Formats: sequence, structure tokens, C-alpha cells
Amino acid sequence: MNEPVLEIRGLNKSFGPVHVLHDVDLTVRAGEVTALVGDNGAGKSTLIKCVAGIYASDTGRVLFQGEPVHIRGPHDAAALSIEVVYQDLALADNLDVVQNMFLGRERGSRWLLDEASMEQAARETLASLSVRTVTSVRTPVSALSGGQRQTVAIAKAVLWKSKVVLLDEPTAALGVAQTRQVLDLVRRLAEQGIGVVLISHNMANVFDVADRISVLYLGRMAAEVPAKDVTHGQVVELITAGRSGELGLARPESVVL
Repeated sequence: MNEPVLEIRGLNKSFGPVHVLHDVDLTVRAGEVTALVGDNGAGKSTLIKCVAGIYASDTGRVLFQGEPVHIRGPHDAAALSIEVVYQDLALADNLDVVQNMFLGRERGSRWLLDEASMEQAARETLASLSVRTVTSVRTPVSALSGGQRQTVAIAKAVLWKSKVVLLDEPTAALGVAQTRQVLDLVRRLAEQGIGVVLISHNMANVFDVADRISVLYLGRMAAEVPAKDVTHGQVVELITAGRSGELGLARPESVVL
């Protein structure tokens, strides 16, 4: 069994009177893909933003490689080698692949960038992920397809030696061929020993690449199970009702007061 690299314990988050996350636990293991699924409004994005330091959690503990840590902002998450690839990708269309991958972390002096070093690092990172769809690292992002843009955004996270990569709907709005390329890339991330969290509504994609499935239901973690131990139908029931047979949240009548 792979070792946990990131553990969330008892996380709560409210926005005013609205309690969005209720005592949520989540374990991310090195070298595995954990699919985080749930209906719209289940709290997936809020949970990811708490991990990324964008939102401060109200209560809860975070363990990174077994040690308690405090994530007070995005810089803290980046310092722990936690990278997030959001659905909008946050890429600059007017810059090329190299410039996007090093945006805000450029190499060189104050007056002169080390373009050769950055270009070489970008090439090596893409090669390490077996990316062949991006033919030139000097191609402007505006000229790339959706799948190529997603590849650049993921490679950018890998470039910084990430230990955890959080992917928010990476195959949304992609065609069949581009989706296949991105899913293959997700598996290669795990094969490099990175702990991957994949947010997706596409159950076929989830079962294609995930080692574990974590299901959020109305802000509560309904189940964290190995993907091989559940069926498509069970996961759908967990998403829509919070329970499937003996799996999931406790039945109201079984709660002891």
C-alpha cells in the first residue's frame, strides 16, 4: 500500500450561516489517483480550495507526509509542493509554452532571463511525461488545442517537483482523442510517484484512471473506497443519495443520540 502524502482530518468550512464542509476526511497516497466525485454543490471545489490555501478552513487538521502542517495561503501550499490545475487552466494566451510554465518563477537575473535553461527544463518535463502532442515549447498558448493547453498546465505543475497535484475537471469540453491523451497523462503523473486528486463528473474517466474514489455528498465524505471494490452504479448512488447498500453515510435511524 502506498504511503499517504496528504491527509485531511475533520475539516469544516462555513460561509456565514452556510456550513459547506462537515468533518471531511480525505487521504491522498503517493503514486495513486484519487477521484473526488460528487454532485454540483457537494463541496468538491471548496475542499480543493481549502487544500490549496485559497480558503482558510474553520477547523480540522492537515498532515503532509505524516507531519502536521498549516496551510494559510497558496504560498504555503506551493511550499509543500501542492499544485492545483484549475478548470480555467490560468494560462496566458499571449505567452508561449515556456513562458507559461515559468510564469512568476522565471530563472535568471533581475535584468536578464535565462531563456536557454527554462526552455531546456520545459522540454525535459514534457519528455518525462511522454508528451508528444506539443511539438514546440515556443508555440504560443493561443495556438494550442484544448488538450494541448491542459497538457501544458499539468506539465507546469510537474515542473516544480510537485508531490500532490489537484486536477479540477481536466477533461471538461475536450474531444475523445484529447480526453484520452489527458487521462494517459494523469496516469503517468501517478507512475512518477505523485499523489493525484482528480475531480470529475465523468464516471467512465474516473473508473479508467482512478485507484481510489472519494465521494462527497452535501458536504460530507460519504465513502473513500478502492475503485476496484465498487461499481459504477454504487458510485452514482453514493453521489445522489449518500449511501449504497451498506456503503456510505449512516442511516438516520441508526444514529445514536
